[in-house]
Amino acid sequence: MIQKGKEVRALRKREWLAKLRIERQLTHEQVAEMARIERSTYTKAELGHPVSLRTAKQIASVFGVSWVLFFEDDCPPGGQGEGKTA
Repeated sequence: MIQKGKEVRALRKREWLAKLRIERQLTHEQVAEMARIERSTYTKAELGHPVSLRTAKQIASVFGVSWVLFFEDDCPPGGQGEGKTA
């Protein structure tokens, strides 16, 4: 769980990311090396922790997927603009 002020939200594991890694028979360390990031950063990404745009792009390039996948779960159903008032 991540605690922001008084709000607590559960992390959503990125199961699709773990599946890609396992299908390619790679370890966390190997993916991290290929993405040029720390192993702990990759592990956190797979567990659902927020990632930076740079990190998302680096990991996505290893698997040949869109970096957008890392942020889809964080967006409200109607898109990023939903809930904002003009």
